[in-house]
Amino acid sequence: MTFSSFTTRLATVSQLTTEWQRAKEYTKEYLDAMPENGVGFKPTPDIRSFAEQMLHLANANYNFGSGATGKANPMQGKKMETMEEFKTKAGLTKAVMDSYDFVIEAVKGLSDAQLGEMVKMGPRELSRETILAKAFEHQTHHRGQTTIYIRMKGIKPPNEKLF
Repeated sequence: MTFSSFTTRLATVSQLTTEWQRAKEYTKEYLDAMPENGVGFKPTPDIRSFAEQMLHLANANYNFGSGATGKANPMQGKKMETMEEFKTKAGLTKAVMDSYDFVIEAVKGLSDAQLGEMVKMGPRELSRETILAKAFEHQTHHRGQTTIYIRMKGIKPPNEKLF
């Protein structure tokens, strides 16, 4: 059985909003740890900068959150990674935090029963809960990638925040 084929609800709206709030706070610690002069930092020329990683995370939060909940994506059609207003630490932090707020508020608009509903996202039909789980996995992955960026700036990254 694959994760996306579960038919029994595993989480509640309350649990999901708690976890997304924790993830938001943890990501904020990462954003706070990186100095202003590190926002555009790239460990190698062929990968995303710190800001681009965080904006990729934010853009996906909007896409997955919208797909899971049906709430209109305010960033639809925009490439956040290239938007000038997000190239400063303050602009970047606001953009990323806003993406978490979008997901949290969208999830709060669902009922527990709706989490098990199947919806189409791209070519797949998945439960709302599964889409939110994929979104959570994605933001965790990209936040984790930025650990090396922070370390390469000589800064200790935030401690793991599982609870």
